[in-house]
Amino acid sequence: MRVLLIGTGGREHALASALAKDPAVTSLTVAPGNPGIAAIADVAAVDPMSPSAVADLAVSLAADLVVVGPEAPLVAGVADAVRAAGIAVFGPSTAAAQIEGSKTFAKDVMVAGGVPTGGSVTCETVSEVAAALDEFGAPHVVKNDGLAAGKGVVVTSSRDEALAHAAACLAVPGGRVVVEEFLDGPEVSLFVVTDGTTAVPLLPAQDFKRIGEGDTGPNTGGMGAYAPLPWVTDSLVPTVLREVVEPTLAELRRRGTPFSGLLYVGLAITKAGPRVIEFNARFGDPETQSVLALLETPLSSLLQAAATGTLASLPPLQWRDGYAVTVVLASSGYPASSRTGDPIGGGYADGIAHAGTALRDGALVSAGGRVLTCTATGASLSIAREAAYDLVDSVTLDGSQHRRDIALAASRGEVVSPWS
Repeated sequence: MRVLLIGTGGREHALASALAKDPAVTSLTVAPGNPGIAAIADVAAVDPMSPSAVADLAVSLAADLVVVGPEAPLVAGVADAVRAAGIAVFGPSTAAAQIEGSKTFAKDVMVAGGVPTGGSVTCETVSEVAAALDEFGAPHVVKNDGLAAGKGVVVTSSRDEALAHAAACLAVPGGRVVVEEFLDGPEVSLFVVTDGTTAVPLLPAQDFKRIGEGDTGPNTGGMGAYAPLPWVTDSLVPTVLREVVEPTLAELRRRGTPFSGLLYVGLAITKAGPRVIEFNARFGDPETQSVLALLETPLSSLLQAAATGTLASLPPLQWRDGYAVTVVLASSGYPASSRTGDPIGGGYADGIAHAGTALRDGALVSAGGRVLTCTATGASLSIAREAAYDLVDSVTLDGSQHRRDIALAASRGEVVSPWS
């Protein structure tokens, strides 16, 4: 199988690593890729936001399967162009990708499908935001309606901070924000591979959005993750499939926009049960690194089955025993800013995925906010944590920052589900 993977980040590096080890994959090209990916796969230059350029590249490579990693190309219609060229593609259409591209669209789908989620109001003016904040009360949740690379959300008890974030989002032409009811409870990320009808869940994971230990500071694209979750019950995944995934897919089919690809379900586990915080239209980063580290089933067979509508005939997924922990190494100043150009030492070790790196005169340097992700596995969560942090400590990057508490509370048995 000849596979073309679109993307440049840590998620794509993790996907590329899994595909490169897959015996069914005879050719793997990643575009545009990064230095870490270039060490394990062919890389090609392409504008990932150009549907026609990606489709032309897929045709020139005689690709059997195209995997679109990031959300922005999906919303831009890359998957549509590849399908129109007659090539199987893992990723939803631009219409279905609005499940991530517009928070308002996602909420409308959930309401129509009877999916459990928090209340929300879409606002186009600051006065509307102020009224919505008063309606829901603190803590305040304000989300940019459109794509924001995981950093468009503010959760705060400060009304002024919530209003300031909303005002900044609304200042962009066509800007809208969604003010939501705060959902209290530990969060879970559940990836679901689907061909639009059949849905196959992966292992539940948990990521850590805030920059500071103890979940303090501003939101980021994610500072670490672990899987599976020792504190969730066996009933969680079947409940989410029945109450969230199936009605969501049914509603999208009803609208004429069937969803094929990866449906990321972000959940809060409340006393009343799981409630949807958000949907994404692609693999999450850094949860992908942890989840794929435990997947034994060849990845290409799973992605191709979703792309060709044959998931129902795929054998049950096989998983390795144990746990995986991922820790993100970020640049100085992230998330407010990102210092670049700093030399990186130890960046090619096993378990390290490149997210924001570049080559300068042949040397590996930082080139983004989240620079590397370090993933390790172990028989217990504590062992996996220790190995992941050993990997982090083996990397040198001046001014870098990372959290030391990824999966710590769970490893100590301190995370408890309020719902069973």
